[in-house]
Amino acid sequence: MVKFLLFMILLVLCWPLALLALVLYPLVWLLMLPFRLIGIAVDGVFELLSAIILLPARLLGGKPVMPKS
Repeated sequence: MVKFLLFMILLVLCWPLALLALVLYPLVWLLMLPFRLIGIAVDGVFELLSAIILLPARLLGGKPVMPKS
């Protein structure tokens, strides 16, 4: 709702800039999508490495590590 109100204010103050933002937003989203996918993959690799490193402690009865949500 806040984003919509900010867009409406921008539309009233400077409508060409608001229309340009409306057109460029999907293009910027598409350009950023591969970087988000790479970030998800890297996060998964770090979670896997963490699980592998902490596995012996979990098998020996250590305290369970709470995953960061």
